[in-house]
Amino acid sequence: QVQLVESGGGLVQAGDSLRLSCAASGRTASTYAMAWFRQAPGKEREFVASITYSGGSPYYTDSVKGRFTISRDNAKNTAYLQMNSLKPDDTAVYYCAARRSILVPTTTPDIWGKGTLVTVSS
Repeated sequence: QVQLVESGGGLVQAGDSLRLSCAASGRTASTYAMAWFRQAPGKEREFVASITYSGGSPYYTDSVKGRFTISRDNAKNTAYLQMNSLKPDDTAVYYCAARRSILVPTTTPDIWGKGTLVTVSS
């Protein structure tokens, strides 16, 4: 069974950058599509970005296009979310997720991490 552990969250100022990591355990981790979701205080969890098992076809929600980059290193069983030009509206708990098939906003992940908090001050 694949398990996901996020890291890299913290408190930053508007305009700063942050990189989140998602370490996946399990020998089949590299066969899963990976994604990042986030949940801001008082709001529903929302899709942020996803990437295929091979590292192709990155997909982003409109609000982060041009600022966030999703990537993965299958040799390290780790996915990343590079976040640049952060805004206070990006404040949320960020969750890593995985799915055996494609992972886009309309699909439900098979596996979730526990999340890492990102706080962006103005």
